[in-house]
Amino acid sequence: MIPNIAGTITPWILGTLLVLMFLALAIVVKSWREVKSSPYFFMRRQAEKRLQTYSFASLCLVLATVITAAVTLQKPQDQVVRVAILTNTKPASSEVKALLEAAPVVTAVTSEELSSQSIATTVQLFDPTSASLLQSVLTLPEQYDQVQPTVELNENTALTPLIFSTQIDKDYQAINPTNIFSVGRYTLFATFDYDGMANGMTWSWVWRHEGEVVEGGNELWNYGKDGPGYIYLNPEEGFRAGKYSLEVWVNGELFTRADITMTGSALSAGN
Repeated sequence: MIPNIAGTITPWILGTLLVLMFLALAIVVKSWREVKSSPYFFMRRQAEKRLQTYSFASLCLVLATVITAAVTLQKPQDQVVRVAILTNTKPASSEVKALLEAAPVVTAVTSEELSSQSIATTVQLFDPTSASLLQSVLTLPEQYDQVQPTVELNENTALTPLIFSTQIDKDYQAINPTNIFSVGRYTLFATFDYDGMANGMTWSWVWRHEGEVVEGGNELWNYGKDGPGYIYLNPEEGFRAGKYSLEVWVNGELFTRADITMTGSALSAGN
């Protein structure tokens, strides 16, 4: 489809080139006739020079006109930035949205760097799909991967985020939860709810301090399909300053992970 070039300077340029080209061709024809009809050598010589000059000028004008017309009439490239709207995509779950909103901006790090440094913002993982990024750089320690499952994972298997406290009630709910604690000797609880579990799955829990494994466990699941649960840590030497993290794995898949901070001040209730 020929683009609309009206309202631009292009028609004037083409028109000027065409006029000059026809004038040059007219002079070429005239000079050619003079060459043929001149009775004297001198006049015929002058006509031949004009014929050569205007023939070359006519050729240049023809080329310029053709090139200008070709460039002008060429279909312009589409430079409009388009964004595809996918109307049939699956919407993100509320858990994934919450994870994306809460996730900090981080730079790419190696697995060694990740294991040796703490994460400033608590990151909660809700299912194996959401955990795939961290699982690519975190591995389940071999000593906590000794039990083989007898039941496969369910599609709806899920664990809620870990909630930390120094006390829990009879329903395994955290009392005065926080993510900042003081150093010292006491019992730290991590509570969560689970759904879609099945007896015969294996689950593992791994405590780390500044990336180093300090405690953990591995056993067959025998606590039913759903309900509340908790994990606790009470190190003999007491809690040291720095970052502690807890990971929960089910059938070798990282399901949830969270960080807490130990400071030199008594910031949390009950400590």
